[in-house]
Amino acid sequence: MQFGIFTVGDVTTDPTNGTTPTEHERIKAMVRIALKAEEVGLDVFATGEHHNPPFVPSSPTTMLGHIAARTSKLILSTSTTLITTNDPVKIAEDFAMLQHLADGRVDLMMGRGNTGPVYPWFGQDIRQGIPLAIENYALLRRLWREDVVDWEGKFRTPLQGFTSTPRPLDGIPPFVWHGSIRSPEIAEQAAYYGDGFFANHIFWPTSHFQQLISFYRRRFEHYGHGSADQAIVGLGGQAFIRPKSQDAWNEFRPYFDNAPVYGHGPSLEEFTEQTPLTVGSPQEVIDKTLTFREHFGDYQRQLFLMDHAGLPLKTVLEQLDLLGEHVIPVLRKELDSLRPAHIPDAPTHASLKAAAASAADPASAAASASAAASASVEATV
Repeated sequence: MQFGIFTVGDVTTDPTNGTTPTEHERIKAMVRIALKAEEVGLDVFATGEHHNPPFVPSSPTTMLGHIAARTSKLILSTSTTLITTNDPVKIAEDFAMLQHLADGRVDLMMGRGNTGPVYPWFGQDIRQGIPLAIENYALLRRLWREDVVDWEGKFRTPLQGFTSTPRPLDGIPPFVWHGSIRSPEIAEQAAYYGDGFFANHIFWPTSHFQQLISFYRRRFEHYGHGSADQAIVGLGGQAFIRPKSQDAWNEFRPYFDNAPVYGHGPSLEEFTEQTPLTVGSPQEVIDKTLTFREHFGDYQRQLFLMDHAGLPLKTVLEQLDLLGEHVIPVLRKELDSLRPAHIPDAPTHASLKAAAASAADPASAAASASAAASASVEATV
């Protein structure tokens, strides 16, 4: 089970004192948050991609490359890479380069984005969002898996004898998650390729995401990638933690009430009841997060949103200390103990490389399977 954080990179005024960080301060804060994530034992840091105020992360691979040079274990990912408005050629090359710089500690999450004006800024039509996502991703996969590509589609100029450079590290493309909050077509796409499906699971009720994830699992099995319960699922979540529950509620309430996304809407009490947002003690965060498995089955990645709504950097770092020391160790132990042996871990560069080597050498794969079987027999004697 992988645990981590994701950021949307919003520049938001702190409602408690009226101060607004500069873009420079916010970007530097995001880097500091990523370093803290590794320090407290988290597995993943993921950044969004946005091209409009009040967000700053317009170039995820630039930021992740910088973080890669300052970390050694952290998996670097995105909480959206815009497959609709980015050129697949540029995605292929940027993330392959990042793979090399990070020694394979890279994956990414494809998404369509939810800001309509961005499409025409990049020469696209939001009404073509789903077809763009499908066609662009099909091309991206070929660019990573074929040394020379001839291609022609609807949304970009043809390619003739094209080689994307650099080639993926060790010939292994980054693992891809497909993120969606409402589109079964994207869940279908993830299932078709045997990729991961990430349900943001933040703003909508659990029942909505249960339908999407259940659909993805069924289609994953339909396409022959494994049983439905072996499908690769990731979930989002939100938390604000203090040692004492009432302190958490009192401190977080003004941030929630004035947040650009959900402020001035449902009350904090209503929102925590209907969504994954947890405000309270470490034990309350643990208890609520454990219910995710009851709703969605065994899953592979849990990311928390911790740095939004104008929360100052000092507070976010304190949150990560509490998350890393008091919450994640318990969740990791509990969820790993509950997970059946046939449920896979989240793919990593190392595991994908090992799988590719086994596929290329059936004799080695058979020997490994025999050794595993012998070990299993010995363990039961």
